[in-house]
Amino acid sequence: MIRILDITLNDLLQLIRDRKIFLFLLIMPIAFTFLFGFAFGGFGGGSSDSRLPVGYLDEDQSWVSESLYEIFSKSEVIRLEMSGRLSPMELENLVVDEKLAAAIIIPRDYGRDILRDKSPKLILIADTGLPAGRSVESEALTAVIHLDSAIRTALVMEQTIGEKIQFNYMYEKALKAWEDPPIQVREITSTVISETERSSGSMAHFSPGMMLQFAIAGLLTSAQIIVSERKSRSLQRILTTATPRLYIVLGHFLTIFIMIAIQFLVLIVFGQIVLDINYQHSIQGTALVAFTSALCIAALGLLIGVMAKSEEQAVIFSLIPMFILAGLGGAWVPLEVVGGTFQIIGHLSPVAWSMDGFKSITIRGLGINSVILPSIVLVGYATFFFILASWRFARTEN
Repeated sequence: MIRILDITLNDLLQLIRDRKIFLFLLIMPIAFTFLFGFAFGGFGGGSSDSRLPVGYLDEDQSWVSESLYEIFSKSEVIRLEMSGRLSPMELENLVVDEKLAAAIIIPRDYGRDILRDKSPKLILIADTGLPAGRSVESEALTAVIHLDSAIRTALVMEQTIGEKIQFNYMYEKALKAWEDPPIQVREITSTVISETERSSGSMAHFSPGMMLQFAIAGLLTSAQIIVSERKSRSLQRILTTATPRLYIVLGHFLTIFIMIAIQFLVLIVFGQIVLDINYQHSIQGTALVAFTSALCIAALGLLIGVMAKSEEQAVIFSLIPMFILAGLGGAWVPLEVVGGTFQIIGHLSPVAWSMDGFKSITIRGLGINSVILPSIVLVGYATFFFILASWRFARTEN
């Protein structure tokens, strides 16, 4: 056991002297997390209005049309674009050119006809064959119903009770009643989801994605240690001693594991404090995924170091798995947005299981039970890579 720790300590001292380790393990993942976050809207600071832009032309200019405008202005679906200087034909052209989702025109005498118990109609310019057009049509119909029913209620009450009740008072009361109808559909969000609202979806994806990608890229430095030992003949000298080959393998493996574990710890704390990613939702779950991911990547690094015969091969054997495993595993693009077939192929990469584990906590707001399966799979990959590396080392270092 002491011999294993001696090998590990010697490797760690060599890694500390190499400035590239800080580049691959800390600076690069942080830089690329910010880069991808900006590119995919992770830092959207401005409050953008996602409502549908709708042209609005009031040809009536009555208090009724003004009331209708106030109803529309409170809509969470449409955003009115006042078009007092545009003609109906110009509005139609804007809708055809898709610069507006639709256009609403209040015809002349609209308010007078409602007060005379007639049924005036708005003019809606929209392609109701499209979702946006149907949404505007539904929102316009709802507003008209609210306005019409409030006016008719006030008229009936005024005719029934007479001067004892004023029209304006009843109209305002009837219109306000629509804000709190007797039957309502309420959207209730789970408390688990509420806890994760502060985590930007894109940042919560790219933070573990870049962390895993550059943990694999960082294997370049650890792989070069074994290559350097082989070049300097120090590895051959160790093999002539009574040190078992398994101890040498375990010493190098422990070095890589410690290096990756420290990287994960620093980047997870950075993500929690600076990027506001909810890693602490389940500290045990986050720790389990990080631990098993570090085991898996460390075993892969050991295999790369054993297989590489030169520094050039160490570079190739480190960077190619980084691009393949990170790309397939969803470090760049979430696997949730691709087809089912690609998701199955993507989960051939251990990165996909690590991403599943981290995102189950930071995005989905789940607990440690949700990361048990990904962790078991990662341990399986780690065992496979370690056994393969040990076998390869025993075959080549005789």
